[in-house]
Amino acid sequence: MTASHDERLARVALCILAEPGNVRIRSLVDEIGAIALHDHFLHDRDQGGVLSDLAERLRGLDPARELERATRSGIRYVIPGDEEWPEQLDALNDCEPVQERGGAPLGLWIRGPLRLNVLSDAVGVVGSRSATTYGTEVAGGIAAYAADSGTCVVSGAAFGIDQAAHRGALAAQGATVAVLACGVDRAYPAAHASLLAYLADHGAIVSEVPPGGSPLRTRFLARNRLIAGLSRGTVVVEAAARSGALNTANWATRLNRPLMAVPGPVTSPQSEGCHQLIRSGAAELVSQGTEVLELIKPSGEYLFEEPRGPERRRDKLRSREAQVLEAVPVLTPAGVESISRAAGISLVDVSRALSKLESDGFVAREPTGWRLSESARS
Repeated sequence: MTASHDERLARVALCILAEPGNVRIRSLVDEIGAIALHDHFLHDRDQGGVLSDLAERLRGLDPARELERATRSGIRYVIPGDEEWPEQLDALNDCEPVQERGGAPLGLWIRGPLRLNVLSDAVGVVGSRSATTYGTEVAGGIAAYAADSGTCVVSGAAFGIDQAAHRGALAAQGATVAVLACGVDRAYPAAHASLLAYLADHGAIVSEVPPGGSPLRTRFLARNRLIAGLSRGTVVVEAAARSGALNTANWATRLNRPLMAVPGPVTSPQSEGCHQLIRSGAAELVSQGTEVLELIKPSGEYLFEEPRGPERRRDKLRSREAQVLEAVPVLTPAGVESISRAAGISLVDVSRALSKLESDGFVAREPTGWRLSESARS
């Protein structure tokens, strides 16, 4: 920790006072600083000279006690200026707000051993809560491949795609971070208590909501910008037309970071959002981890090889030889004249090609003509 103690206390108080992503608070902190803003609110009075409601609320807070309580629970509060602060989040200050939420967080509550300053190389994997088997398999595969390469996987610990992404990264024994819309000491959803407990021991759970905070709808929208902000690029795997994952995708676009989407069956409602992202040109189409890493890694570090079918011996033939080979009968031998007519090539060129094909084992010479060799037939 390198930021001043007073700065940390001021940000804790403001964090408890305001909702995550509050644009007004964020702009005032940038303008006059967290300590000055806290002191201003603390002594704020109405026209009658009575302390305002805001001042009364601040006077009822004890940020030092909140920090102490968090520390006892294994939770740390990281703010700008700390060595662990993920500087890639600062780019959020240059983005226009979405639904009155935006900017870098005042600070982050973190639970788990993984340090956030190592997340300069991370990928966000998000998508539908009501994911299909197809979606969870693809998300898990992408996350596992990324984690195996040393890339941290960032997601939201929700049902469906988020859960598959975390589990894929853990299966590859890689790093993964869950960004929550509630306090890091709460298991939400409750069914993922064991997953979150494991992340608290081996990865990291992150939130700008103070410990004990409830998961509210507006907090999910604010949380989404953190997933995009922590990641070098974001992958959307299955998203319905009004999926919250599209909000995360919007933030990735605003940050000018790679946005990727996995296509699904055209009949699947869970993939409508992904298809729209691809069709509009907002997202690159990806289907596997290698394609994702090619887009988020430094240029030339990961090059995706175009898929090809298995190479056959025929693929190495010259076009004239391949044309003659196509005209050679499979079983019943044919003379050079017959093969020449079928191939539309002169007798001289056919004879020359047949000799070459025979030496390469493609054709066999019989007393009555030429036919394919046994190896060519197989």
